[in-house]
Amino acid sequence: MKTNIIKSLIFFGLFILSSGVFAQVPPPPPAEHGLTGNKDPGGGAPIGSGIGILLSLGAAYGGKKIYKIWKTKDELED
Repeated sequence: MKTNIIKSLIFFGLFILSSGVFAQVPPPPPAEHGLTGNKDPGGGAPIGSGIGILLSLGAAYGGKKIYKIWKTKDELED
């Protein structure tokens, strides 16, 4: 019973202390914001090469896993 009370007090104490960690409101944008005509705030970064890299790394990882399974299967048969 005593350990449950201590655990509950610790939990609620941490819960109350973490209430001050919530995000704050962002500051207002500068006065000249949006006057340059830039409609894309992210800059339009290309994602095509990143997808290709991720696909090739995924294929290499999958090939490694399949090779490992195939190799252990051969060792079990011998």
